[in-house]
Amino acid sequence: MAPIAIQPDRFHDGGTDTEPADPSSPPRIVLERVLVGDVHRRTESFRMLRRIAYRDREHGVLLVPKDLGTFETDLTSVPTLFTWLVPRTGRHLPPALLHDGLVHGRHEEPTYVATAGDVIDRVEADRVFRAAMRDTDTGLVRSWLIWSAVTLGTIRAGSTAWSRATHLRYLLAAAASLLVVAVLGVLATLDLFDVVDPLPWMGERSTGTELVGGLAGAVVVPLLLGLTWGRFAVAGAISGIALAVLLHVTVVLALLTAAYQGAEWLARRRPLAAGAAAAAVVFALFVLVVLLVGPFR
Repeated sequence: MAPIAIQPDRFHDGGTDTEPADPSSPPRIVLERVLVGDVHRRTESFRMLRRIAYRDREHGVLLVPKDLGTFETDLTSVPTLFTWLVPRTGRHLPPALLHDGLVHGRHEEPTYVATAGDVIDRVEADRVFRAAMRDTDTGLVRSWLIWSAVTLGTIRAGSTAWSRATHLRYLLAAAASLLVVAVLGVLATLDLFDVVDPLPWMGERSTGTELVGGLAGAVVVPLLLGLTWGRFAVAGAISGIALAVLLHVTVVLALLTAAYQGAEWLARRRPLAAGAAAAAVVFALFVLVVLLVGPFR
């Protein structure tokens, strides 16, 4: 497959209900923030006040959203743990908004307008998304990571073009391969610290050699398991490698996030207990510093 040339002018202003689309103007992303819930548990989404238009190579001009009054988006759908890797805004934002509009449920009305009259299923929406990210010059690694993530969402939700058997096959392949990668990642960590020794590509070797072997396994094993994903083999390989390489970072970030959220909850609901806990932590750290410095006096 030939590389897609960068063509940012494929995006343009899609207008409003009273203003026509303007192919000569760049996209104008105008958002209205929408908050739902009480003061402690609010969810945030955005309503687009102007449409964006994208001239796809296969489907012609695509307009998103079809209905400005009801369509809402959360921008780039990225879990909080991974916003350091994929921020919610950036060069990939116009493609992300386009993709949100192209994706809809099995029994829902389309939230896009295809001027050529084409019907776009979820798999094809992911393909358009990937091409659009290339047109906006989103980083190559980042765009493939994002595409692989949305492909996982497509496998989970299914496509209108799939039978139940096809959907189940993709689900089982994705779930099983990612589970194997996660288990091997845990075993590799235990192997590195000589707790167990089950992985032949690490074995009883020096720490440096085991690190290199573990990294090699984190690439080769997901590549092979990705083949079980069929037409989504590339997404399977990328997802597996990302999981294997980022597993430890994700665990650390998850623990830090849980600690932060626990501290926030305690500070809001039990301010005195939060103050006491903070004082205890500071005192414990002070004692630890004293104990560590003592031997060097």
